[in-house]
Amino acid sequence: MRARVVVAGATVGAIGPGLCLLLGVGAEDESGDAERLAEKIARLRIFENDAGKFDLSLLDIGGEALVVSQFTLIADTTQGNRPSFSDAAPPEQAEPLYEVFCTSLRALGVVVQTGLFGARMQVELLNDGPVTLVLS
Repeated sequence: MRARVVVAGATVGAIGPGLCLLLGVGAEDESGDAERLAEKIARLRIFENDAGKFDLSLLDIGGEALVVSQFTLIADTTQGNRPSFSDAAPPEQAEPLYEVFCTSLRALGVVVQTGLFGARMQVELLNDGPVTLVLS
């Protein structure tokens, strides 16, 4: 697995083995939520052991994390054909929580690379498996 984020033709963050994390911050989210999610992700046993079973965490494998802010994950598509982003946190609320999340992962010993908050980004991902999970 590997991933990278490109902004205006330049790579701003790249990782080898680990997790590409698309982080959506909701209007109701708080810093404690960001800290708990970081802890959960660092210790989530989603990497295979020698027997091919999910048994190892990001910390166990010494994996890295590429964290990309993604407000569109908070889209409400229940009415009409145009997504509503009214449940997403505004940038002045979301960016500090994004930073709390990244700081919390780093404090746990995870090497963290990031995208560029608020920028139009190209995210490249080679997903092994693929394994994709939604956590809240």
